[in-house]
Order: sequence, then C-alpha cells, then structure tokens
Amino acid sequence: MRKALRGVLPLALLIGTVSATGATAGAATAAEPAAEAAGAPATADIKDRILAIPGMSLIEEKPYPGYRFFVLNYTQPVDHRDPRKGTFQQRLTLLHKDTSRPTVFFTSGYGLSTTPRRSEPTAVIDGNQVSMEYRFFTPSRPAPADWSKLDIWQAASDQHRIHRALKKIYDRKWISTGGSKGGMTATYYERFYPRDMDGVVAYVAPNDVRNDEDSAYDRFLANVGSQECRDRLNGVQREALVRRDALSKIYTDWAAANNRTFNTVGSLDRAFEAVVLDYTWGYWQYNLEANCGSIPDAKTATDQELWNSIDEVSGFSFYTDQGLAPYTPYYYQAGTELGSPDVEQPHLKGLSRYGYQPPRNFVPRDIPMRFKKHAMKDVDSWVRNNARQMMFVNGGNDPWSAEPFRLGKGARDSYVYTVPGANHGANIAQLPAEQRAAATASLLEWAGVAPAAVQQNEANAKRLTKFDVRLDKQDLKQERALRR
Repeated sequence: MRKALRGVLPLALLIGTVSATGATAGAATAAEPAAEAAGAPATADIKDRILAIPGMSLIEEKPYPGYRFFVLNYTQPVDHRDPRKGTFQQRLTLLHKDTSRPTVFFTSGYGLSTTPRRSEPTAVIDGNQVSMEYRFFTPSRPAPADWSKLDIWQAASDQHRIHRALKKIYDRKWISTGGSKGGMTATYYERFYPRDMDGVVAYVAPNDVRNDEDSAYDRFLANVGSQECRDRLNGVQREALVRRDALSKIYTDWAAANNRTFNTVGSLDRAFEAVVLDYTWGYWQYNLEANCGSIPDAKTATDQELWNSIDEVSGFSFYTDQGLAPYTPYYYQAGTELGSPDVEQPHLKGLSRYGYQPPRNFVPRDIPMRFKKHAMKDVDSWVRNNARQMMFVNGGNDPWSAEPFRLGKGARDSYVYTVPGANHGANIAQLPAEQRAAATASLLEWAGVAPAAVQQNEANAKRLTKFDVRLDKQDLKQERALRR
C-alpha cells in the first residue's frame, strides 16, 4: 500500500468523539479453527482452551453482549534471562470475540482496568483484545521486588511470552497498541520482538532520546495555543507561587483532613511546587484551547479559586505519598530508562525554589536508581531504520508530542500522523478525513481484514464496528503520572 511517510498538518481541529460509522463485521458465534491448542481441543469452550495454557488461571469472567470477557493471571519469570530467579503472577484481560478474528494486544503501560474496554484498533478491525498489566504495577509485582528487573526489555519479554501462549488459539493477525506510556510500550515491544506483531499503532508516545536536552518542550510551551491562553495559564502559576503561604495553608489543612503525608517527595512545600509547575503542562495535556475561558484571571482570583483551578488540572493529591505510591514503577522507569522533561518556565524565575523535580524525588529512597542513557537512543535509532508497519498518532497541542518518534529512510509501510489541535487523547478518528481513511486502511490491511472496497480505494476505509458508549470509553486521567 502506501510507502511514504505521511505529513503533519498544522490546521486547527478540535477533538471529537469516536465515529459511530461502520457495521459490525463477523459474529461472536462463528466457528472456531479446527486446530487443537494448548492441550484443549478446538471444539472446547474458549475458557477451557485458555485455561489449558500452562501458567494461566482465571480470576473472573464478566458478561458483555457479543463478547466473552476474562480477567486472568499468567505466571511470568521475574527475570526472563534467568527463570530460576522466581516467578510472579501477571494480570491480563481477554475480550474474546472470535478466534477467526484478528487480535489486538493492548497495554496502558500502567495498571490494568478490569472493566471491559475496547481500544480504537480493536473497534476498527472488529477483533479480540488482550490487555496486559505492566510488571511491577500492583498487584503484578514480584515479592520481594527486585527493581532491577523492571526495564523495557523484561516488559517486552512479558508480552512476548503472552503472545506466544495465546497465538496457539488466536492464530490470525495481531496488532499491538497503547497510548502514552502504552504507546511507548508497544514501540519497545516491536523493537525487541519485531516478528511477533503484524502491525503497531502507538498513540501519543513520547520519545525522550536525550534526557539532558529538553529544549523542544520549552519551545512547545512557548508557542502552543494562543498568546492569551498561555498568558492566563502562566499568570495562574506565577500568582500561586506569589501566594505560596496562603495556598500552602489550604494545602496543610487539606492534607491533615485527608491523612496525606509527604515523606517520598520530602515536604509539603516540594509537593506544592511540583503541582503548581505541572499546571501549564497538565492543561495542554488534558484540555483544549476552546476551554481557556475557564482559566481564572490571576489578578482578581481568590486564593480558593486559584487552588480549585490548579487542583482540577494538576491535582494536589498527586505528590502525596498516597498519590505517588501507585506510580512508583513509572517514576522508577522515568529515572532509569525513559527519561523525563526538565522544563525551564522562565516566567517563574525568582519564585520557583526547586524547578522541575527529577523522578528520583518521587521514588522511595530505599529503591536504588541508575539512569541508562543509551536505552532510548537505541529504540529511536531502531525505529528510524527498521520500522515496518508501524503507525504513530500524535496530538498537535499535546506537550508529549514535542519529542515524537520519527521515521528514517529505512522505515517501510510506516506513518506518523498528528491531529491538529488535539491533546493527549488524540486518535485516528480525529484525523482529517483523508488521513483518517489512509490510517484506517493501513490498520485494516495489517490485520488482514481490509474489505475489497478498501483494497481498491483506501478512501472507503472505515471501522468495522459500531460505536459502543461503554466499550469505547476513553479515560485520559488514567495516565496522570506521565506529566514529567
């Protein structure tokens, strides 16, 4: 199909909802493949076939119309290089449609939702979906936890073993996907196991190649949106630090009333400033330019109005011990491999005491950390020179898209798209019509389900399922940790 890199459009486009066009393709009751897999005959119930896989166990099954939805545990080695070092139980879910359909391998890069959900690629190709909880996120954490075994290769190897086990049952095409850290995860998986998947769709995936050079983020924040909107955001940040004492009093009272502590970050003052410095970044990550009118006027706002606006965008609960604990694995990886932005924010000069704090400040001190500066350079180089059937979808107003993955001359049948005006929830459905059709056609082709009309003309491409308000719900706030 298309071989050239697709361009980036600078036109303004507000985020819309996922399109409801298309008809359901295939039925959940279609016949299973004839081959036997994992010790259970192909005629057996799908649950029995799955549970016949060595190391697989059932936590629960939840009903959903047209699907079977399973919450599972799978026994994984703590160290894929040396399985003798013990095992742990890794959670995953399986949204089963039919073994005659392709399968999407989804991960958020964080914990696991046990509510039935369908990623955009799953809805487009009308497929099954396997969702994996990232290692070391509770409860998928070895005990005791050897944090040196939390790295991108070990996590990719978790996916490889799950795919290898389930491929015996789901033997059609596979597509990996994820958004934000999940998009990064899908990319790293492809880098280490490029023969597993038939396509990759990575949404809003940051690519911090050089952790000590973050000027791209500074340029982004200096130019995103309108000057008026940027000035209002910067004004709230600056005024919050000017009124540090008054707002810290509100914070102190709130923390006492809610039994919140600040041992990991070091003090309430450090947590307060971290929240305030997240405000501008967090706004563009989760909001739209159209919402700038909701930002208070810093000159006339009361202390409570400033507090409320910052709490709504950044969350004063986040840098408490209780808020940080679920995200320790993320900050550990940010400080050992992934990297994290260090934004200057010159309008806060003379008011900021700590600047953008490093990931080390958000991980308990009894967990050792050492940064591997070559990890992201390796992935970046591999993507530029070896990408095959990979798609990157970015948001034009998303700070994380300031350092995206790029494709080089060695890439084949791979594309980079940017949704103009979109935030961290950018997806294929929000692309301009021509690009949306092209991206959808690629995904259908990679999954092996492109109708004849699409093979003749990609302009005919559309998702194969109808929109389901429950299955297709998007939750941006799930990944609030990825702000640094």
